[in-house]
Formats: sequence, structure tokens, C-alpha cells
Amino acid sequence: MEKLSAFVLRRKGLVALLALLAFFVGMGATPIAIQRLSEEYAHPGMPAFDANQEIVKTYGNGGYQRPFVPVVVLPEGQRADASKEAIGRAFGAVAAKLPQARVVSYADTSDPRLIGSDGRTTFGLVFPGTYSDGSPPGGGLGETPDESPVIVEAMTPHLPPGTEVHVTGLDTLAPSVDAGGVDVPAKIGFGVLAAVVVLVLVFRSALALVPILISVLSIFASFVVILLLTMVMTVHDVALTTMPLLGLGIAVDYSLLLVARWREEQAGGFRGDEAVHRAMAGAGRAVLFSGVAVAIGLMTMVVLPVPFLRSLGIAGVIIAAMSVAATLTVLPVLLALAGRRLDRRAATGRRFAREADAGRAWSAWARGVVRLSRPAALACGGLLIVLSFTALGADLGLPESRDLKTSGPGRDGIAALTGAGIPAGVITPIDVLVTGDPAAAVDRLRRVEGVAAVLAPTTDTWRRQGTAVVSVLPVAENGSAAGEATVTRIRDGAPAGVRVGGNAAQSMDFQARAYGAFPWMLALIGLVTFVMLAWAFRSLLLPLKAIVLNLLSLGAVIGAMVLLWQFGWGTAALLGIQPTGSIGEFVPLTIFAFLYGLSMDYEVFILARMREEYDRTGDTRQAVVEGVGRTGRLVTSAALILFISFAALAMTPELDVKVFASGLALGILLDATLIRGILVPAVVAMMGRWNWWLPGWAARLLRVSPSPLRDETPERVPQPVG
Repeated sequence: MEKLSAFVLRRKGLVALLALLAFFVGMGATPIAIQRLSEEYAHPGMPAFDANQEIVKTYGNGGYQRPFVPVVVLPEGQRADASKEAIGRAFGAVAAKLPQARVVSYADTSDPRLIGSDGRTTFGLVFPGTYSDGSPPGGGLGETPDESPVIVEAMTPHLPPGTEVHVTGLDTLAPSVDAGGVDVPAKIGFGVLAAVVVLVLVFRSALALVPILISVLSIFASFVVILLLTMVMTVHDVALTTMPLLGLGIAVDYSLLLVARWREEQAGGFRGDEAVHRAMAGAGRAVLFSGVAVAIGLMTMVVLPVPFLRSLGIAGVIIAAMSVAATLTVLPVLLALAGRRLDRRAATGRRFAREADAGRAWSAWARGVVRLSRPAALACGGLLIVLSFTALGADLGLPESRDLKTSGPGRDGIAALTGAGIPAGVITPIDVLVTGDPAAAVDRLRRVEGVAAVLAPTTDTWRRQGTAVVSVLPVAENGSAAGEATVTRIRDGAPAGVRVGGNAAQSMDFQARAYGAFPWMLALIGLVTFVMLAWAFRSLLLPLKAIVLNLLSLGAVIGAMVLLWQFGWGTAALLGIQPTGSIGEFVPLTIFAFLYGLSMDYEVFILARMREEYDRTGDTRQAVVEGVGRTGRLVTSAALILFISFAALAMTPELDVKVFASGLALGILLDATLIRGILVPAVVAMMGRWNWWLPGWAARLLRVSPSPLRDETPERVPQPVG
């Protein structure tokens, strides 16, 4: 770090010029990059996705798309089989109103399984294709335009007076969302405002604006890289939402750490370039290793064969790299040129004079944790272990109707179906693409255990270009274990020329592909992290402890997500939306990728300062108190900025974004309080001198100096000076 610091400070003018150039080029590149981002959620190479794509390409509907299910309840005394013509006209009116739709009913098939046990309840399927607002088939649960009013209006005039028409389906039962989507500028603006407020409270001077400037520079420079990448590969627009918010967090984190250390050196009597050199020597290494830790976590998604997750990971790695680069090159120049002037108000007050000492409140907190390290570790660790065990019951599949809306037309439709003896699974049909004559395939599908009915009309909306699309209606909903078992049996028994698509099959393929190799990937990431931290901290046990606590923190976050979204504990009160009974297939993976790096980020900050203090004093407990006292305010401030940013994103109307962002906000909160505030100092205090042990053989492998065991007096708890 000293060499890098000397290099940039000898070239202040050049660094400032390059920073301005990067800023203006980034401003110009950002709108162009945004226009080139892809909105397609592709899963190439997954059988169900490929089948769904072929269905949509050939028929313009279906595949991954969830159908609307009109439920017709005729008046007392009338039977569906005797009203076949009227039912046909009603569903025909829907097809006329929605010309891109694929529609099927009892009138098309004469299948008695589409009629309930009461004889007067029947249902059909409407795959609307391109929606009335022009959006394509598919989309997240509850995010597709509601065609229910159009369907009811089209059907009612053709049915006998007194007939009830209810439109149900997973989308009509899903929590309501605003089709307007995520207001990215508003969320970023809110995050910036929160960051400014927190930084002003920390610095009490114009110096608070410096981390914001570094963050903005990092974000714009990152969009230059994104623009270049779009010329050689597809980059998904998830980068547009994630990169600015993540950049706001980690760039401010790194800047905050370096600026705080510079103020500490200023308070110690060092001025000019010397203060910057000393700050870089103390905090620069922590920034570099934190950036590497963030990148390692995000590499989990970069190597996945899922384009939108890969884009998410790439965007995160880019913003982490740019944040580190800006913090270690541009920020030292800013501090050397204008730091004292920007910090003049604080420098003339008593607050700045106290920068040479650790924070009193955090030092007092650390002494309390050291004194009660064992009970604190047991209580805090026990809670996190309980949450982690809760995570083992996470449901990553599709939601079930029982977990969605409890009232409204969609719920009335489900009640009418099940009340007439029709299984709820019929609202989650499985689209199957058949090449050639479908008769043999249909006969075979009907014999599969768990299948309620197989619908294969002969109209041109169901048979095209030498293929036929067949809808298999399961007894159990696809989101249940029994429903997934039915999908598996259908796939296992499918003859040649039959390709199974649908929501559930694609979700199952995604889980198998994304999570199949995850344990091995986790082991590799853990190994790389261990080697990096062992080299950084000259210790064998500190890296191991950091990784274990990080994984415990991540398990606890997933457990909290299960309580929030699967069990629905406080979801409506906190987020103003009904839970779905499922946390989503992509959530644990993306939360791991982001929080692994961000959590390690904070731990590196704290442990780096503890290691520095231990090397100076040789006393573990003193190192814990001084390390927490020096970094507690910074870590808390940085975590608060990220928490507010992700909490603001969680207020977005889109359900998938809401689930993802709430998980990140919860993770930041748990990590900054239970993990970094209690568990890390408690465990380090309990491990004593073994924290810092690096035997000679390991030191030779890592090419660092060894760290032998020292004698300590663990009974002594550091007391405040004076």
C-alpha cells in the first residue's frame, strides 16, 4: 500500500484528470449501456426452458405462462353437459376478445373430468399469450396483467341467467403488485440521501461528501465497463438496479474506512502526504482484502449457467473492483489536496481532537462483551443456529394457492372448484409439446399417477407445424411436493418426441442446475477465502472463524426469510404485502452471493484493526476492545447506509425484487448487530492467543512472517483510560 500511495501522490494532477475523464465518459456511457441491457430471463440448456420457448415461439402463448382458469357455476337445476353449446360460445367469446389466446373448455373436449361432482360446475383454461398491454407471456407471479375482467365480461352474456363466473389461477391469487415496476432513480436517490445524512452525522463537516463522490465515480466508471461487455455478451438489466445500490454501499464503506483512518492520523499530528501514507498503510490493505472478499462471493453467480444471475454477479464484481480502485487511487489524492479544507470545521473542534482515541461507547460495549464473552457467544450463537436450522425447511418451489389471497374472485373460484370435487391442481397445468401424432402420448400421459386430466384439442390453436401442445392437469398443485413428484413421473415416462414444459418443470430444472454443484462451489470459495485471509491476518484460526461465522450468518438470514415469506411472520406489517408461502428458487443463491462478500467486508475491517492492535500490544482482549472501539462506529454507519438502501428497494411493488431486497436488508441488519457487534468480539476474546497463531510451515507456504504464540493474561479486562 505504501508503494501505491507514493505512486498516486506523486501524480496528483494526472490521477485527478483521469478521474474527471472517467466520470464524464461514464456519464455518457450510462444511458447507452442501459439501452443495450437485456430484459430476457433465459435459462439456455435447461430442457423445460427450451420446451417452453418452443411452445411460445410456435403458439404465441403457454409454456412458462400461467393460465387464467374461468370457473362456471350454472344455476340450480342446470347441468354443464346439457349447456355445452352455451359454454362453448362463452369460451369462444374469450378467444375472440383475446386473439393471441389458447383456450380450452368442456365444449372443446367433452371430457367429463372438466365437470364437478355437482354437475353444474365446470372450468376451462385461458393462456392469453401477449397480454392486452402488449407484454409477452411469462413474468413473475402477480406481475402479469389481470385479464379477469375481460374474461368475465366476454363470457357472461353467453351463459344462462344466474350463472356465476369466477376467474382463478395463481396470478389472480397472488399478492397485488404495481405493474409500473421498480422506480430505480427514486430508490437510488433515497439511498444517496440516507448516505449523506449518515455521513454528515459521522464527520460533521463537508468531508461527508467525499465518500459520495467516490461512490458516484465508481458507479459511472462501472457503466463504462458494462457498455463494453454488452458488445461481446448479453448483460441483463438486473445490473441497472443492483449495481448503483451496491456501489453506493461498498464504495461508501471503503471511503469511510480510509477517511476515518486519515482523520485519526491527522489527530495524531501527521499532516499532508504523510497522513495519507499512514492511512493507506493502515486501512488500504483492509479495503483491498474487503474488495476481494466481495468479488469472491459474487463469483458464485458468475460461474452459473443462468444468464441473468451471471449478469448480477458480473455487475457486482465490476462495482466492487471500481470501488476499490477509486478508493485507493482517487481518494488519497482528494485527501491530500483538499482534505484539511473540507474537514476544517471538525478540525477546529473538540470532536476532531478526540479522533486519536477509540470511540468511548463502542469501547465500553466491547469491554462488556469481553467480560461476558461466553454467555454472549452462547446466546447469540444459539439464536443464529436456531434460525439456520429453520432455513433447512426453505421452500424454493412455486407457491400454492392455499398460501395466497384468502378472499376475492380468485379465491371464490378455487372454492367453487374444490367444493365441486375438482382438485386444486388443475389451476397449474403442465404444457407438453408433442412432435407428430399426439394420440399415443395423450394415452400414456393419462395413465401417469397424479394426473387428473389431459387436454388435447384438435383446433389450430393447439396443433401447428407438425406439433401439438397438450395440457396435463395434475391432481396436486405443482408447488407442492406431490405436484413436483407428478411432474417427475411425467418426465420419466415421456416417450420420444414429448418435451415437458410448464412453470414447475422449469423451476425444478433451475434448482437442479443452480444448486446441484453449490456445495462444491461453496467449498472452493471457502478455501480461496481462507487462504486470502490467512495471508492477510497471519493466522490459521481467524480465517476459519470468519468463514464459519459468515456461513452461520447466511444460514440465519435464510431462516429469517423462511419466517418472513414462508411462514408470514410480520410480512404484512413490515412490507405491506401478503407472503407467498415460498421464498423463491433464486433467493438463497443471490443472497449468499451478495451477503458473503458484504459480511466478510465488515469482518475484515474489524479483524484487520484487531490484528494491528495485537501486534502493538500483545494482548488479545485489549486488541478486541481497541479494534471494536475504532471500527464500531464505521461498520455501523456503513451497514446503516446499505440497510436503508436495500430496505428502500424492498418497498418496490415487484414481488421478486421485494423478496430479494428484504433478504439483503435483513442480512445486513443481522450481520451488523448480532455477528459483528457480539459474536465476533466474543469469539475472538474466547480464543485468546490462538487467534494470532501462524506456525512456520504455514508462514512459508503463504510467504509471510510467522506469528508464534505469546503469553497473555486473559483474566484482565481492559479498562478505560482516565
